[in-house]
Amino acid sequence: MELFALKSLLFVFFLPGLCAGTSVLPSGPVDVLLGQNVTLNILVPIKEGDIIIWNYSDGTDTNNVGSLRPGGPQIGDSYKTRASIDPKTGFLTLTSVKNEDSGDYSINILQSSGGILTGEIKVRVLVPVSDVVIKSDPTEAIEHNSTVVLTCSASGSFLTFTWTNGTKLITTDGERLTVADSDGSSKLTIKDVLRSDLVGPIYCNAKNSKQQRTSPPFNLTVYYGPEDVTISPMKPSEYITSNSDFNLTCAARSSPPATFTWYHNKDEIKASDPILTLKTIEMQGFGKTLADYTCRAQNSKTKRVIASPGVRFSVMEPISGAKITATPTGILFAGNSSANISCQATSGNVTQITWMVNGKQLLPSSHVVFSSDQSSIFFSVLKKEDNGVFTCKLQNSVSQKEATYNLAVIYGPEKAEVRGEAEVEVDSEVVLTCSASSVPPANFTWKLNGTVLKVQTNTLRIEKALYKDSGTYTCEARNSLTGLSTTSTHTLSVKEEIYDGLSDGAIAGIVIACLVAVGACIALFFYCRTKVPVESPY
Repeated sequence: MELFALKSLLFVFFLPGLCAGTSVLPSGPVDVLLGQNVTLNILVPIKEGDIIIWNYSDGTDTNNVGSLRPGGPQIGDSYKTRASIDPKTGFLTLTSVKNEDSGDYSINILQSSGGILTGEIKVRVLVPVSDVVIKSDPTEAIEHNSTVVLTCSASGSFLTFTWTNGTKLITTDGERLTVADSDGSSKLTIKDVLRSDLVGPIYCNAKNSKQQRTSPPFNLTVYYGPEDVTISPMKPSEYITSNSDFNLTCAARSSPPATFTWYHNKDEIKASDPILTLKTIEMQGFGKTLADYTCRAQNSKTKRVIASPGVRFSVMEPISGAKITATPTGILFAGNSSANISCQATSGNVTQITWMVNGKQLLPSSHVVFSSDQSSIFFSVLKKEDNGVFTCKLQNSVSQKEATYNLAVIYGPEKAEVRGEAEVEVDSEVVLTCSASSVPPANFTWKLNGTVLKVQTNTLRIEKALYKDSGTYTCEARNSLTGLSTTSTHTLSVKEEIYDGLSDGAIAGIVIACLVAVGACIALFFYCRTKVPVESPY
């Protein structure tokens, strides 16, 4: 009977023409996580004597949840253990909500003043967000060639999805990057994928109004390259020293890492490492001529092969063991002998030879002739000026060596010359020097007024000259190999020392001596006079 009355009353409440307030309940929907509590608030104040009736509809059937009457709240049978109505406010609270609690909740307020207020609000019971994962199709991609579809799936209710690359939101352009969402999943499609598209890592975020969860980080391998294939050093020396530690390194941007093949011009070198050593080059017989070296990088996934720019050089053996030889090996006389001097290296390719004599560059002349390769010098008739230290410098692009040879040309002696003072005082030192250009150095003999002296060097020294050292000195220079000799004379005068003045004592002595002499003369005069008789004139 009561149930019939309630249904009749509800029918009356929903008759057309009755006013329904639009602000009795919040706008909704009200979301609540499965198993949690939810309270539906009333936006209008409740007065004493008002009757409040809460109903639930799943879209097919309508059930009474409970009501608030002057005698207190009354809860429907199916909600007795998990619903309550606040007696003061009329708010409806549901505890431990279930999936079947999702639906439309309506309220009817029978005001004591005779008015009727109605309202409706949707409640959505949300399944918690979980199991957010990303899967890729395909699982590997090739840059510029592949279209990648990433699918993000998750458990939960009323989900929305967002995609991020690292912390940056992925923005779709509707062409190359598109996103399509469906119930419980989202698909991110990337056409002509780039390596930068998926290195974030990539995250998918699934959320509803109450909760959100983020997938584990996802990285998809996008294979690319090879590209930017280079060899270092990019500009090696044109000539590389043989057996040195020189090597070439090939590098390329590639995923997976590229494999390498080396070439000498168009000939393949048996080496697959990114580093090509000079030892490998020489062992396979390459490097003897100027040539281009390149490497080719290949990607096993993309199947692309890219060649590097070439580097150009040749391998040159350094020079060792420079040596000068001369012919003939006997004694050479100026004006009479000819000679040939040659310079060779024990090993190595000589590309330039420079000759020096006594530190200055030797140039061809009327009697000095160079061979076409500069390795030898021919002296048609040797001159005394050809004496000296000859140096040959052997060079190539990677090394240089020197060798020296002392060429002795026999000549002389040339005109002898004596130098020294012509006049000296007694007891003075006398130094006479005799010189005569000669190879080998001349032997010297000295004579005084034709008498041979014991001095046999080019210098005659007298510590204290005497009167007897005056005279004509003759120097003879003799070359023991040519058998020639030359002489030079020098006149030396040794003089007595003369003083310009006498001391007072000396003057006094001379005066006294003179007076004594005068007195003696006078006395002798008178003595003789007394002894000689004087004849009378008569």
